[in-house]
Amino acid sequence: MSELAVAESGDTTTVTESPGREPNPGRPLLRALTRGQGLAGVLLIAVIAVTALAAGLLTKYGPLEQIPGANLLGPSGDHWLGTDELNRDVFTRTLYGIRVDLLIAFLAVPAGAVLGSIIGLVATVNPVADVLAQRVFDLILAFPALIFAIALTAVTGPGAHAVVIVIIAAELPIFGRQIRTAVLAVREQPYVEAAAVIGASTGWTLRKHVLPNVIEPLAVQLALSLSLAVFVDSAMSFIGIGVRPPDPSLGSIIAESTRNLDANPAMAVGPLLVVSALTLGFLLIAQALGRARRIG
Repeated sequence: MSELAVAESGDTTTVTESPGREPNPGRPLLRALTRGQGLAGVLLIAVIAVTALAAGLLTKYGPLEQIPGANLLGPSGDHWLGTDELNRDVFTRTLYGIRVDLLIAFLAVPAGAVLGSIIGLVATVNPVADVLAQRVFDLILAFPALIFAIALTAVTGPGAHAVVIVIIAAELPIFGRQIRTAVLAVREQPYVEAAAVIGASTGWTLRKHVLPNVIEPLAVQLALSLSLAVFVDSAMSFIGIGVRPPDPSLGSIIAESTRNLDANPAMAVGPLLVVSALTLGFLLIAQALGRARRIG
Protein backbone atom coordinates (compact mmCIF):
# COMPACT_ATOMS: atom_id res chain seq x y z
CA MET A 1 0.00 0.00 0.00
CA SER A 2 1.30 3.43 -0.87
CA GLU A 3 2.21 5.95 1.78
CA LEU A 4 1.36 9.63 1.93
CA ALA A 5 4.08 12.22 1.69
CA VAL A 6 3.01 15.63 3.00
CA ALA A 7 4.87 18.73 1.87
CA GLU A 8 4.10 22.17 3.26
CA SER A 9 5.04 25.39 1.51
CA GLY A 10 3.79 28.66 2.97
CA ASP A 11 0.04 28.45 3.31
CA THR A 12 -0.43 25.49 1.03
CA THR A 13 -0.27 21.77 1.68
CA THR A 14 0.16 19.17 -1.04
CA VAL A 15 -0.32 15.43 -0.89
CA THR A 16 1.72 13.04 -3.00
CA GLU A 17 2.00 9.27 -3.07
CA SER A 18 5.21 7.35 -2.87
CA PRO A 19 5.63 4.72 -5.59
CA GLY A 20 4.82 1.77 -3.34
CA ARG A 21 1.90 0.54 -5.43
CA GLU A 22 0.91 0.53 -9.06
CA PRO A 23 -1.26 3.54 -9.98
CA ASN A 24 -3.84 1.22 -11.49
CA PRO A 25 -4.91 -1.41 -8.93
CA GLY A 26 -6.65 -3.48 -11.59
CA ARG A 27 -3.55 -3.90 -13.76
CA PRO A 28 -2.27 -7.09 -12.04
CA LEU A 29 -5.74 -8.59 -12.37
CA LEU A 30 -5.90 -7.82 -16.08
CA ARG A 31 -2.47 -9.36 -16.58
CA ALA A 32 -3.63 -12.48 -14.75
CA LEU A 33 -6.42 -12.94 -17.29
CA THR A 34 -4.03 -12.92 -20.24
CA ARG A 35 -1.74 -15.76 -19.21
CA GLY A 36 -1.74 -19.25 -17.69
CA GLN A 37 -4.81 -20.37 -15.76
CA GLY A 38 -6.56 -17.05 -16.18
CA LEU A 39 -6.31 -17.14 -19.95
CA ALA A 40 -7.43 -20.79 -20.02
CA GLY A 41 -10.49 -19.93 -17.95
CA VAL A 42 -11.38 -16.90 -20.07
CA LEU A 43 -11.04 -18.89 -23.30
CA LEU A 44 -13.11 -21.74 -21.93
CA ILE A 45 -15.97 -19.44 -20.89
CA ALA A 46 -15.68 -17.46 -24.13
CA VAL A 47 -15.87 -20.56 -26.34
CA ILE A 48 -18.96 -21.83 -24.53
CA ALA A 49 -20.65 -18.41 -24.61
CA VAL A 50 -19.89 -17.80 -28.30
CA THR A 51 -21.09 -21.30 -29.20
CA ALA A 52 -24.37 -20.66 -27.39
CA LEU A 53 -24.82 -17.28 -29.07
CA ALA A 54 -24.21 -18.88 -32.45
CA ALA A 55 -26.86 -21.56 -31.83
CA GLY A 56 -28.91 -20.37 -34.80
CA LEU A 57 -25.95 -21.04 -37.10
CA LEU A 58 -24.93 -24.36 -35.56
CA THR A 59 -28.30 -26.08 -35.60
CA LYS A 60 -31.28 -26.02 -37.91
CA TYR A 61 -33.78 -26.87 -35.19
CA GLY A 62 -35.50 -24.74 -32.60
CA PRO A 63 -35.25 -25.45 -28.86
CA LEU A 64 -38.97 -26.28 -28.66
CA GLU A 65 -39.32 -27.85 -32.11
CA GLN A 66 -40.73 -31.38 -32.14
CA ILE A 67 -39.23 -33.35 -35.02
CA PRO A 68 -41.55 -35.95 -36.60
CA GLY A 69 -40.32 -39.51 -36.13
CA ALA A 70 -37.37 -38.53 -33.93
CA ASN A 71 -38.26 -40.08 -30.59
CA LEU A 72 -35.28 -40.87 -28.35
CA LEU A 73 -32.82 -41.24 -31.19
CA GLY A 74 -29.16 -41.78 -30.42
CA PRO A 75 -26.35 -39.46 -31.54
CA SER A 76 -26.01 -39.03 -35.29
CA GLY A 77 -24.94 -36.53 -37.92
CA ASP A 78 -28.35 -34.86 -37.74
CA HIS A 79 -28.66 -34.99 -33.96
CA TRP A 80 -25.26 -34.78 -32.28
CA LEU A 81 -26.64 -35.62 -28.82
CA GLY A 82 -29.71 -37.47 -30.00
CA THR A 83 -33.31 -36.51 -29.25
CA ASP A 84 -35.50 -36.58 -26.17
CA GLU A 85 -38.84 -38.21 -25.44
CA LEU A 86 -40.68 -35.26 -27.01
CA ASN A 87 -38.75 -35.53 -30.30
CA ARG A 88 -36.62 -32.42 -29.60
CA ASP A 89 -32.97 -32.12 -30.57
CA VAL A 90 -30.89 -32.30 -27.37
CA PHE A 91 -27.88 -30.48 -28.82
CA THR A 92 -30.11 -27.55 -29.79
CA ARG A 93 -31.73 -27.43 -26.36
CA THR A 94 -28.30 -27.56 -24.71
CA LEU A 95 -27.07 -24.55 -26.69
CA TYR A 96 -30.14 -22.50 -25.82
CA GLY A 97 -29.96 -23.72 -22.23
CA ILE A 98 -26.44 -22.29 -21.96
CA ARG A 99 -27.84 -18.91 -22.99
CA VAL A 100 -30.46 -19.00 -20.24
CA ASP A 101 -28.07 -20.16 -17.53
CA LEU A 102 -25.31 -17.67 -18.38
CA LEU A 103 -27.81 -14.82 -18.58
CA ILE A 104 -29.10 -15.67 -15.10
CA ALA A 105 -25.57 -15.92 -13.68
CA PHE A 106 -24.32 -12.69 -15.27
CA LEU A 107 -27.40 -10.80 -14.08
CA ALA A 108 -27.83 -12.21 -10.58
CA VAL A 109 -24.22 -12.31 -9.36
CA PRO A 110 -23.33 -8.66 -10.19
CA ALA A 111 -26.68 -7.56 -8.74
CA GLY A 112 -25.94 -9.42 -5.52
CA ALA A 113 -22.41 -8.01 -5.48
CA VAL A 114 -23.63 -4.41 -5.87
CA LEU A 115 -26.39 -4.71 -3.27
CA GLY A 116 -24.14 -6.53 -0.83
CA SER A 117 -21.37 -3.95 -1.27
CA ILE A 118 -23.78 -1.08 -0.67
CA ILE A 119 -25.03 -2.72 2.52
CA GLY A 120 -21.44 -3.35 3.63
CA LEU A 121 -20.47 0.29 3.01
CA VAL A 122 -23.49 1.60 4.90
CA ALA A 123 -22.69 -0.73 7.78
CA THR A 124 -19.25 0.87 8.18
CA VAL A 125 -20.68 4.33 8.83
CA ASN A 126 -23.81 3.55 10.86
CA PRO A 127 -23.65 1.30 13.97
CA VAL A 128 -27.37 0.54 13.89
CA ALA A 129 -27.23 -0.40 10.23
CA ASP A 130 -24.18 -2.53 10.98
CA VAL A 131 -26.00 -4.59 13.61
CA LEU A 132 -29.06 -5.04 11.39
CA ALA A 133 -26.93 -6.01 8.40
CA GLN A 134 -24.97 -8.60 10.38
CA ARG A 135 -28.16 -10.22 11.68
CA VAL A 136 -29.65 -10.37 8.19
CA PHE A 137 -26.42 -11.88 6.88
CA ASP A 138 -26.45 -14.46 9.69
CA LEU A 139 -30.03 -15.38 8.83
CA ILE A 140 -29.23 -15.88 5.15
CA LEU A 141 -26.13 -17.93 5.90
CA ALA A 142 -28.08 -20.14 8.30
CA PHE A 143 -29.89 -21.72 5.35
CA PRO A 144 -28.15 -23.61 2.53
CA ALA A 145 -28.91 -22.13 -0.87
CA LEU A 146 -31.12 -25.02 -2.00
CA ILE A 147 -33.14 -25.03 1.24
CA PHE A 148 -33.69 -21.30 0.84
CA ALA A 149 -34.64 -21.89 -2.80
CA ILE A 150 -37.28 -24.46 -1.87
CA ALA A 151 -38.76 -22.13 0.74
CA LEU A 152 -38.80 -19.22 -1.70
CA THR A 153 -40.46 -21.13 -4.51
CA ALA A 154 -43.17 -22.24 -2.10
CA VAL A 155 -44.13 -18.54 -1.92
CA THR A 156 -43.28 -17.17 -5.38
CA GLY A 157 -43.55 -20.29 -7.48
CA PRO A 158 -40.75 -21.88 -9.53
CA GLY A 159 -39.11 -20.18 -12.46
CA ALA A 160 -36.11 -18.17 -13.60
CA HIS A 161 -37.10 -15.31 -11.26
CA ALA A 162 -36.73 -17.65 -8.27
CA VAL A 163 -33.21 -18.61 -9.37
CA VAL A 164 -32.22 -14.95 -9.69
CA ILE A 165 -33.59 -14.08 -6.24
CA VAL A 166 -31.85 -17.04 -4.60
CA ILE A 167 -28.47 -16.20 -6.16
CA ILE A 168 -28.76 -12.52 -5.23
CA ALA A 169 -29.68 -13.40 -1.65
CA ALA A 170 -26.78 -15.86 -1.41
CA GLU A 171 -24.31 -13.20 -2.56
CA LEU A 172 -25.45 -10.44 -0.17
CA PRO A 173 -23.58 -11.65 2.94
CA ILE A 174 -20.51 -12.69 0.96
CA PHE A 175 -19.90 -9.33 -0.68
CA GLY A 176 -21.35 -7.30 2.19
CA ARG A 177 -18.99 -8.72 4.78
CA GLN A 178 -16.03 -8.66 2.43
CA ILE A 179 -16.29 -4.97 1.65
CA ARG A 180 -17.13 -4.14 5.28
CA THR A 181 -13.98 -5.91 6.47
CA ALA A 182 -11.82 -4.20 3.83
CA VAL A 183 -13.14 -0.71 4.58
CA LEU A 184 -12.79 -1.11 8.34
CA ALA A 185 -9.22 -2.35 7.93
CA VAL A 186 -8.18 0.46 5.58
CA ARG A 187 -9.71 3.37 7.47
CA GLU A 188 -7.65 2.52 10.56
CA GLN A 189 -4.38 2.80 8.68
CA PRO A 190 -2.09 5.76 9.47
CA TYR A 191 -2.04 7.03 5.89
CA VAL A 192 -5.85 7.33 5.88
CA GLU A 193 -5.78 9.21 9.18
CA ALA A 194 -3.05 11.45 7.78
CA ALA A 195 -5.18 12.17 4.72
CA ALA A 196 -8.07 13.21 6.98
CA VAL A 197 -5.80 15.47 9.04
CA ILE A 198 -4.54 17.38 6.00
CA GLY A 199 -8.07 17.82 4.68
CA ALA A 200 -8.24 15.21 1.93
CA SER A 201 -11.79 14.69 0.71
CA THR A 202 -13.70 11.49 1.36
CA GLY A 203 -13.86 10.84 -2.37
CA TRP A 204 -10.09 11.17 -2.71
CA THR A 205 -9.53 8.81 0.23
CA LEU A 206 -11.96 6.24 -1.17
CA ARG A 207 -10.41 6.43 -4.62
CA LYS A 208 -6.76 6.28 -3.52
CA HIS A 209 -6.91 3.95 -0.52
CA VAL A 210 -10.20 2.09 -0.18
CA LEU A 211 -10.82 1.16 -3.82
CA PRO A 212 -7.37 -0.44 -4.42
CA ASN A 213 -7.92 -2.65 -1.37
CA VAL A 214 -11.49 -3.60 -2.28
CA ILE A 215 -11.47 -4.10 -6.05
CA GLU A 216 -9.05 -7.02 -6.00
CA PRO A 217 -10.79 -9.28 -3.44
CA LEU A 218 -14.16 -8.42 -4.97
CA ALA A 219 -12.93 -9.49 -8.43
CA VAL A 220 -11.77 -12.83 -7.05
CA GLN A 221 -15.05 -13.36 -5.23
CA LEU A 222 -17.03 -12.41 -8.34
CA ALA A 223 -15.42 -15.24 -10.32
CA LEU A 224 -16.03 -17.71 -7.49
CA SER A 225 -19.64 -16.60 -7.19
CA LEU A 226 -20.23 -17.09 -10.92
CA SER A 227 -19.12 -20.72 -10.61
CA LEU A 228 -21.48 -21.15 -7.63
CA ALA A 229 -24.32 -19.51 -9.57
CA VAL A 230 -23.95 -22.03 -12.41
CA PHE A 231 -24.26 -24.86 -9.89
CA VAL A 232 -27.23 -23.34 -8.04
CA ASP A 233 -29.04 -22.60 -11.29
CA SER A 234 -28.52 -26.14 -12.60
CA ALA A 235 -29.45 -27.73 -9.26
CA MET A 236 -32.68 -25.74 -8.95
CA SER A 237 -33.72 -26.60 -12.51
CA PHE A 238 -32.76 -30.24 -11.93
CA ILE A 239 -35.15 -30.62 -8.97
CA GLY A 240 -37.88 -28.69 -10.77
CA ILE A 241 -37.91 -25.32 -8.99
CA GLY A 242 -35.77 -23.35 -11.43
CA VAL A 243 -36.28 -22.73 -15.13
CA ARG A 244 -39.33 -24.80 -16.02
CA PRO A 245 -39.85 -26.96 -19.10
CA PRO A 246 -40.43 -26.57 -21.96
CA ASP A 247 -37.93 -23.69 -21.67
CA PRO A 248 -34.41 -25.15 -22.00
CA SER A 249 -31.87 -25.08 -19.19
CA LEU A 250 -28.94 -27.32 -18.44
CA GLY A 251 -30.39 -28.59 -15.17
CA SER A 252 -33.79 -29.45 -16.62
CA ILE A 253 -32.19 -31.29 -19.58
CA ILE A 254 -30.14 -33.37 -17.14
CA ALA A 255 -33.29 -34.12 -15.15
CA GLU A 256 -35.11 -35.23 -18.30
CA SER A 257 -32.19 -37.43 -19.29
CA THR A 258 -32.41 -39.46 -16.07
CA ARG A 259 -35.70 -40.93 -17.30
CA ASN A 260 -34.21 -41.99 -20.63
CA LEU A 261 -30.66 -43.11 -19.93
CA ASP A 262 -31.31 -46.57 -21.36
CA ALA A 263 -32.67 -45.21 -24.64
CA ASN A 264 -30.23 -42.32 -25.12
CA PRO A 265 -27.35 -42.07 -22.62
CA ALA A 266 -25.80 -39.20 -24.63
CA MET A 267 -28.71 -36.99 -23.63
CA ALA A 268 -27.06 -36.26 -20.27
CA VAL A 269 -23.47 -36.01 -21.54
CA GLY A 270 -23.67 -32.60 -23.23
CA PRO A 271 -25.30 -30.63 -20.37
CA LEU A 272 -23.09 -32.30 -17.75
CA LEU A 273 -19.93 -31.43 -19.68
CA VAL A 274 -21.08 -27.84 -20.14
CA VAL A 275 -21.90 -27.37 -16.43
CA SER A 276 -18.50 -28.85 -15.51
CA ALA A 277 -16.69 -26.69 -18.07
CA LEU A 278 -18.40 -23.48 -16.94
CA THR A 279 -17.63 -24.21 -13.29
CA LEU A 280 -14.02 -25.06 -14.14
CA GLY A 281 -13.60 -21.93 -16.26
CA PHE A 282 -14.77 -19.58 -13.52
CA LEU A 283 -12.65 -21.41 -10.93
CA LEU A 284 -9.54 -21.07 -13.11
CA ILE A 285 -10.19 -17.35 -13.41
CA ALA A 286 -10.69 -17.03 -9.65
CA GLN A 287 -7.46 -18.90 -8.93
CA ALA A 288 -5.49 -16.74 -11.34
CA LEU A 289 -6.92 -13.52 -9.87
CA GLY A 290 -6.24 -14.74 -6.34
CA ARG A 291 -2.62 -15.56 -7.18
CA ALA A 292 -2.13 -12.18 -8.87
CA ARG A 293 -3.55 -10.44 -5.81
CA ARG A 294 -1.19 -12.28 -3.44
CA ILE A 295 1.86 -11.66 -5.60
CA GLY A 296 1.05 -8.11 -6.67
